Parts: sequence; structure tokens; C-alpha cells
Amino acid sequence: MTVDQLAVVVAEDHPLYRRALTTLLGGQPGWAVVAEAEDGVGAVTAAHATQPDVVVMDLRLPGLDGIEATRRIVAASPHIAVLVLTMYDDDASVFEAMRAGARGYLLKGADQAEIVRAVASVASGEAIFGSPVARRIIEFFAAPRPAAVPDLVFPELTAREREVLDLLAAGHSNAELAAVLVLSSKTVRNHVSNIFTKLHVADRSAAIVRAREAGLGLQGGPR
Repeated sequence: MTVDQLAVVVAEDHPLYRRALTTLLGGQPGWAVVAEAEDGVGAVTAAHATQPDVVVMDLRLPGLDGIEATRRIVAASPHIAVLVLTMYDDDASVFEAMRAGARGYLLKGADQAEIVRAVASVASGEAIFGSPVARRIIEFFAAPRPAAVPDLVFPELTAREREVLDLLAAGHSNAELAAVLVLSSKTVRNHVSNIFTKLHVADRSAAIVRAREAGLGLQGGPR
């Protein structure tokens, strides 16, 4: 396979934008859009059936979202490159997509030439990020990491659970926790649930009260 001969699947729920992408990519010499999908299940099915070189994937798809669709496609066919093309540039979406196996992440404001270059790049094995997303990634890794929480504070918790509790007490949402700690949303939810159980509290507010009484969450609120 070379970038002169590419098979592409377009997964996008907006009909006009999907058609525009299909026209753009299918109009490149040697490229063919072998399937279109309007939801996540359709994207997974199309990728399995056609084994394309690239799937261009929106994140907010009906039913199965683009993150889970990406995860399933890459798990079943690691040779398929997934390029996320979405309007969402928040940390949680970017890092969830990366963890799911996406090779690239562009925003829908990208021009046609940038989209074509990105498809060619991920097909060649490169990782590609649009300028706004790249800046967010650089800022994320340049930001100070949360200070370690001493083991003496809530010894019944694991080190990771104490770190999660410290950030909860500082006012971070679950999505922000996932981005800051580079964890999946499900893993964050599991940690929070375990914290509630171990601290014998009923909800987030009670856990935050306990944490702040112990001196956690005092290093600053959400970034």
C-alpha cells in the first residue's frame, strides 16, 4: 500500500459533511471511499468488511461513540489507521482517542488540504495532530503534575486513589481527572467508586469534605 492507492471509510453522522468528505477524499487520484457510516456500529462493521487503510472518524456518533468504535476497529485490525475528525478539542476527548488507538486528531475547522495530508500521513504510519490539538498536548505535558499525596493520608486507599481524591477535593471533574492522570473515563469512575466505598461516604460531596478535612485539595482548583 502507498498513499497513491488508499481505501478509506468515512464515519460521520452529519449527511452534508459526510458527503463533502467522501467527495474530497474519493476525488484524490488513486483513493477510494469504500464505505460510509453514519453511526459507530456502522463504522466498525464497515471497517471489518472492507479492511480499509484509513477510517476518518467523528467522535460524537449515534449509539456507539467514535472512541469505542476506534477501540474496536484497532483491536480487531491494528493495521487500520484511524484519523479522528471532530469539533471537540478538550483534553479528555483528545487523550481518550489516543488511548483508543487513533493515529491522528484533527478539528473540523481544518481546510481540505490539511485533511488530505492527514489521511496520507496516518496511512503512512505517522501520528498527526492539527495545530490547535498539538498545542493542547504540549500544554498538557508542560503543566505541573499533581503532587504526590503522602501514604499516611487515608492509608486504606491506594496511591492512585489518594491522587484521585486529592484532585476531586481540588474541584476537578471526572473528565478533567481522566485528562490529567491520562486514564480512561471508566477507570476514573472505578477509582471514585472505590474511594466512596473505602471512606464509607455516600457521594462526591461527602468525599470532598473528608479529603479537605485531611488537608487534600489545597494546591489549587481545576486548570
